[in-house]
Amino acid sequence: MQQIIHQLKYKGQQQVGTFFGNWYGTILREDGVFKDVDVIIPVPLHKKRLKQRGYNQVTTFSRALGEKLDIVFDETSFKRTKNTSRQVFRSRGDRWQRLQNAFAVIDEKNLKGKHILLVDDVITTGATLEACANILLKIPGTTISIVTLAVTE
Repeated sequence: MQQIIHQLKYKGQQQVGTFFGNWYGTILREDGVFKDVDVIIPVPLHKKRLKQRGYNQVTTFSRALGEKLDIVFDETSFKRTKNTSRQVFRSRGDRWQRLQNAFAVIDEKNLKGKHILLVDDVITTGATLEACANILLKIPGTTISIVTLAVTE
């Protein structure tokens, strides 16, 4: 799985995200696990990282999930405001510190009272998802669920 995610993240193989989004979306739809979710939001990349990479590796996965689950996909209401260095090989504490004030809600009214499915590629320490969720949960009536492609050991 590590090599597959590497292809998605660094080798431009966006179809990997689409494949897994369709596959996982089909399973989740059959299980009815996220039937009350209102909107899917991918963990955003900073605009500099997005320009370097040319795409957000989580977008195709998130979009395909949304299509399979018939849930609105939204990548404009939440953004990354701080360009942090790559998190790989960093401790949980270091990751958490670097992610302070790294995200912001752009369109609160669009997310108010919504059940958000927050999507990322990999959970390593959970610091990125926790930083995102902490910001999103400040919106009144918001609840968060999380989906990722993988969890590291």
